[in-house]
Amino acid sequence: MAGAPKSSRTIFLLPLLLLGATASPLPLLNSSVADPDAVVADFHREVARSRRRMQEAGGSGGGCMTGNPIDDCWRCAGTNWWEDRQRLADCGIGFGRNALGGKGGPYYVVTDPSDRDPVNPSPGTLRHAAIQEGPLWITFARDMTIRLNEELLVNSYKTLDGRGASVHVAGGACITLQYVSNVIIHNLHVHDCVPAGDANVRSSPTHAGWRTRSDGDGISLFSAREVWVDHCALWRCADGLVDAIMGTTAVTVSNSYFAHHDEVMLLGHSDGYAPDSGMQVTVAFNHFGVGLVQRMPRCRRGYFHIVNNDYTAWQMYAIGGSAGPTINSQGNRYIAPANPNAKEVTKRVDTEEGQWNDWNWRTEGDMMVNGAFFVPSGEGLEAIYDKASSVDPKSAALVDQLTMGAGVLGGPRDNGEAAAYAGLNYAGSATGGGGGVAGGGGNGYGYLGMVYGSSGDWSCRSCSMLSLTTLVLALICLHPL
Repeated sequence: MAGAPKSSRTIFLLPLLLLGATASPLPLLNSSVADPDAVVADFHREVARSRRRMQEAGGSGGGCMTGNPIDDCWRCAGTNWWEDRQRLADCGIGFGRNALGGKGGPYYVVTDPSDRDPVNPSPGTLRHAAIQEGPLWITFARDMTIRLNEELLVNSYKTLDGRGASVHVAGGACITLQYVSNVIIHNLHVHDCVPAGDANVRSSPTHAGWRTRSDGDGISLFSAREVWVDHCALWRCADGLVDAIMGTTAVTVSNSYFAHHDEVMLLGHSDGYAPDSGMQVTVAFNHFGVGLVQRMPRCRRGYFHIVNNDYTAWQMYAIGGSAGPTINSQGNRYIAPANPNAKEVTKRVDTEEGQWNDWNWRTEGDMMVNGAFFVPSGEGLEAIYDKASSVDPKSAALVDQLTMGAGVLGGPRDNGEAAAYAGLNYAGSATGGGGGVAGGGGNGYGYLGMVYGSSGDWSCRSCSMLSLTTLVLALICLHPL
């Protein structure tokens, strides 16, 4: 990886000095790893280490020692997160673990939510920050809703860090990562995205070009690599919430919350697009909430580790695929819908059974609730999966603990989203006890200074859906044998 400058200056409304005279094209490098199961094993080691530290602390970390290795990494670093924001870049796990974002670069504070001119963006806007060359850590001066007139084309080595403010990218075009690498998107609400295009849009300080019509994805990855999406909340977009296509690889989608959408996550361009065979994606610690239909995710060709997620329900299926992807499902909780014809977690899309018998789809440690069932396939993987078994995959009994903070930190969950999402500017009222914890203060900020959405108690998530049977299974899984 190219070295990053050590500057830590804050850029407020002044334009950035250009760090290069011309845009630097992304080298055509394959970020896929030769042994994806080694990455899976490393993932489980990180979870086990974080879990062990939580137990040693006696569960009294005050929101710090949670057992979630990502959150514990930057929350428990011994410094205030707002004074050491770039610590986050050291906390990635899974296939997107090497995403640097803007680490080592200066800070850029977005002060202006407008997007008046996508070709000549004003200093202080998100677009002006996102197109700059070189590493840049982008933060937000206050709560804001950003309605983009055209796709936001994010350049390489950028972090979009929404911690400490309630930031919505909503009601217009949304976020596109095309031919770029090393991007971190953290703690943003992305929703109600619509198609845009047939217009000129700037992608760097030295280049603006014609964009055809976009699909209306929330976050679109096109030939991107080393990307990490963490603690975001996404819902109601015209196409996908997160789509990764055209050779994208080395991606982690973690700690995020998805709701009210049909085709949630597409990973792979088309059955015939061979470069997607190198796609490797980790989907971890997410909460797939109410009102979702299908594609959580829908995969093609590559290797997909789907681990420790909470699936509240679906209308058609949860995980789908075609063109022979490897799907490694571990420690998830799948809660099937009431519809007796939609209990299956998996779906081989437009493929006859005789054609998918040898696809490598595995379920390990998953919890099936309300009649949910996973149809595995493939043979001869016993030796490969034995390598990962030296560190036991985390049981689905731990899903509540690992996903308790899924979504924008301090934001709403299923049991309160209708009220909290009714208007975009809902931040400002503190939850019970949130304002009195050290490091938080009042004005709607909790112990981490995160914005809370309303006065609801977000610690209880879809509690009514967990039956006594589920609790018994959880106890069995947790009991040492």
